[in-house]
Amino acid sequence: MFNLRTVLFAFVLLALLLLLGRYLKQRIAWFQRLYLPASIVAGALALLLGPEALGAIATALFGPDTLLAGGLFAEDIRAVWSQAPGVFINVVFAALFLGETIPPPRDIWRKAAPQVVFGQTLAWGQYVVGGLATLLILVPLFNVNPIAAALIEIGFEGGHGTAGGMADTLVNLGFDDGADLAIGLATVGIVAGIICGTALADWGRRKGHIDTVSRRVMEPEEIPDLNVVAETPELRRERARLLRNLLIDPLSINFAIVGLAIAIGWLILSALQWVEAATWGGDGGFELFSYVPLFPLALIGGIITQSLLNRLGLGALVIRPMVQNIAGVALDVVVISAIATISLSVIGGNLGVFLILSVVGILWNVLVFLWWAPRLFPSFWFEKGVGDMGQSMGVTATGILLLRMVDPDNSTGAFEGFAYKQLFFEPIVGGGLFTAAAPALIARLGLLSVLAITSGLLIFWLAVGYLLIRQERQRPSASGV
Repeated sequence: MFNLRTVLFAFVLLALLLLLGRYLKQRIAWFQRLYLPASIVAGALALLLGPEALGAIATALFGPDTLLAGGLFAEDIRAVWSQAPGVFINVVFAALFLGETIPPPRDIWRKAAPQVVFGQTLAWGQYVVGGLATLLILVPLFNVNPIAAALIEIGFEGGHGTAGGMADTLVNLGFDDGADLAIGLATVGIVAGIICGTALADWGRRKGHIDTVSRRVMEPEEIPDLNVVAETPELRRERARLLRNLLIDPLSINFAIVGLAIAIGWLILSALQWVEAATWGGDGGFELFSYVPLFPLALIGGIITQSLLNRLGLGALVIRPMVQNIAGVALDVVVISAIATISLSVIGGNLGVFLILSVVGILWNVLVFLWWAPRLFPSFWFEKGVGDMGQSMGVTATGILLLRMVDPDNSTGAFEGFAYKQLFFEPIVGGGLFTAAAPALIARLGLLSVLAITSGLLIFWLAVGYLLIRQERQRPSASGV
C-alpha cells in the first residue's frame, strides 16, 4: 500500500530520470544514431538501477541484507510505477483523435487505400506468424501459454504503451510472464525497427529505389501533425470567446476534455460488460469484455467527445498541441515505468520464447516490406512502405523517422498516406479493440480458432491489395481507349 506522498515522489523520480535520459541521449552518440526517445533511455536506466540489475549484483556480492538489495528505489516507489502504465495509457489513447479533423471514410480510402492495406497486412500477419510459431514451436518445446501468440502484435505494433497497458489483462488471464515479455519485445522492436530501417534505406539508395535525398532527420518532437485543425484567426477568436467567461486555464479545460473522453470510454466498457454478464457471459459463459482494458474504449470516447464538441459549437476549446503535450507526458510515464518494472528474471527464464518471437516478428516485417510494398504501391514504394514497416516494429514516431530519412521534404506524398491510414488502423490494431481483446479471445476460443480468424483477415487484406493492383494496372489501358 502507498499514500499520495509516495505517488508524488514516485513521479518526481520519473521526472528526474527523464531529464537524465535526455542528457545521456545528448552525450552518447550511439543513442543519437538509434533515435531512441529519452523516455526509453530513462526507463532502461531505472531498470539498471533497480532490484533486477543493481540489486541483484549487490546481493550477489554482499548478501541479501545489503542496503542496495532492492536497488536505489524503495519498494513502494516501484509499486506506484508498476501500476502507472495501466492508468496513464488511457490518457494517451483518449487524446489520440481529440482536436483532429476526421475526413469521411470514403475520402480516407481514396487517398490512402494501399497504405491501409499494407498496414493491415503487417498487423494481421504478426498474429498469424506469432500463432504459428506458438503452435508449432513454443508450446511443444517450452510449454508456454498460448496467449504468447499475441505478444508480437502487442509489443511491435502496440509499442511500450500498449504492452504496459495490457499487463493487468495478461495477469488476469493467467499469463503472468506475458507483460514482461511484451515490454521486452517492444524494446527489441523499436531498436530493430530503426536499425533495419536505416540499413534498408542505405540499400534502397544504392539500388536506386529511393529518388529523394536525405538531409536532416527530424527528432520525434519536431514531427508535425498533419490532421491538426488549422489555427486560423477565426478559430482563435472563437476559442477566446468561449474561454472568456469560463474563468479556467486552457490547459485545465483540455485536461478536462481528455478526462471526459476517458469517462465516455469507461461508460461504454461498463455497458458492454453489463450486457455480456446479463446474456452470453452469465453463469460461467463466454466472457470477453471483462478482460478488455479501458484504453481502446477511451480512444472511441475521444472520437465521440470531439464529435459532440463540434456539434455543440465547442470544438474550438480543444487545442491540439496542448492535448498532444498532455498525451506526451502520459506516454513518457507509461514508457519509463513499464521498462523500469520489467522482470529480467522472467525474460531470462523465457529466453527461448523471447528470442523466437523477436526473430519471427522482425523477419515478417522486413520480408513483407521487401515483397509486398513494391507490388502494392504504384509509385515510390520504398518511401510509402518503410514508414509502415517502422511503425509495425516500434511506434508511430519510428515510422515517421524512417519516412524522414528517405523523404525529408515529403515530395512523394507518403506522409499524408501514412497519417490518413492511422484513422483506419488505430481503432482496430496497434493498441485498438482487437489488440486488447486478442489475449482473452485466445484464452476463451483457443489458439487454433484465433489463428483461423486472423489468417482469414490476412487473406482478406491480401485479396484487397491484389484488387488494388489489378485496378491500377487496368487504369492506363482504360484511359487509352
